[in-house]
Amino acid sequence: MLRRKIEQKLLHWKQSENHNPLIVKGCRQCGKTYSVIQFAKKNYKHVVYLNFFENPEYAQFFSASLEIDKIAMYITAALGTPVVFEPKNTCLVLDEIQECPNARTALKFFKLDGRYDVICTGSLLGIKGYRDEPASIPVGYETVIDMYPLDFEEFLWANGITDEIIQVVQDCVNQEVPVPTPLHNRFRELLLQYAVVGGMPQVVSYFVENHLLNVVLEMQRNIVNAYKDDMVKYSSSTDKPLIRECFESIPKQLAKENKKFQYSVLRKGATAAKYAGSLQWIEDAGIVSRCYNLTIPELPLDGNALPDIFKVYMCDMGLFVSMLEDGTQSDILQGNLLGYKGAVFENLMADFLSKMGRKLYYYHKDSGMEIDFVIRYKGKCTIVEVKATTGNAKSAKTILNHPEKYHVDECLKFGDYNIGRQNQILTLPFYSAFMLQGKY
Repeated sequence: MLRRKIEQKLLHWKQSENHNPLIVKGCRQCGKTYSVIQFAKKNYKHVVYLNFFENPEYAQFFSASLEIDKIAMYITAALGTPVVFEPKNTCLVLDEIQECPNARTALKFFKLDGRYDVICTGSLLGIKGYRDEPASIPVGYETVIDMYPLDFEEFLWANGITDEIIQVVQDCVNQEVPVPTPLHNRFRELLLQYAVVGGMPQVVSYFVENHLLNVVLEMQRNIVNAYKDDMVKYSSSTDKPLIRECFESIPKQLAKENKKFQYSVLRKGATAAKYAGSLQWIEDAGIVSRCYNLTIPELPLDGNALPDIFKVYMCDMGLFVSMLEDGTQSDILQGNLLGYKGAVFENLMADFLSKMGRKLYYYHKDSGMEIDFVIRYKGKCTIVEVKATTGNAKSAKTILNHPEKYHVDECLKFGDYNIGRQNQILTLPFYSAFMLQGKY
């Protein structure tokens, strides 16, 4: 069984006094249902499970009345004796709640009633063209948390790397001393495996047990095809072809020297006015993340972001690699990517950062100056350079040499190195990037 960070978030929610009904939101197949059910079984005497996607008829439980006693009566009458509603000891799990808008509205009444805990999952909540919106979204009566595919630390756990071993690397990062060679080499190896496997739970479980990358690739492409089916099935009729064009263009967008997302790459004459909503659909579904260009690398990052100039990265690295041509997995593992390695390792860093819940930013000027990512780190604006192997940080040095203009005094440079510092540039192994978590 995979160890997931969502377990601690669920436990924190349950232990919080007077907590709201909870919605766990995330892309399809990232493990929401499994994690929620396992948590509920472990922490409640009774679990009542309704899956609105597999059983659309369950929506009738919420159609006649939103009184909690009546909802409980309808559910018990339909499902029989296995279902028990016992105050303070029952957790109601509403899976794929976007399929039943009335159930979302009912969360307010579950909160006011207070007898039963409710945990919901949602894959396409709020997606344009998906379904009717709830009659009333229970603002203030629900808590929403995001769940992602496995991040790199969860991937390490799946591969038998313990917290104690991770702490050794963390201590090296904190003290800015090299990671011992055996650990360094093992983490480098696992990083490349993560780059091709990614974090979809079924894929990771299969890889850990079998290590057959041809089957991994087939599984990933099946997930990508399922996403494409969702785009056709659940978007408005006018958006259907546009959404798929946006999605399928991502590898081409990142292959360009200037990786800024350009609608003209989709087709000649394409404009933001026509395609912007389609790109938003994919982002809202949790499949991609936008990385916004900054007017200046300075806090607050969101306040300095340009809303119309951005890059687009896949949220899960493994799914991104599966969209590339056959043989890319092997190229990544052997380091034979030539000019495309920049796109691969930038997307890998975007995977790390976005799964932390961080928004993504970069800095590019037409003069040629470009910083791959800009983050808030230890309370300061910090520039991040991504190098597949080795490389100069010319733009970073320019920024660091002009503190009166840029107000930046440190650069984190990630690549295939061990830990070291040269003045204001801290060089770190790429695999340690997940340790930026919480360092705001």
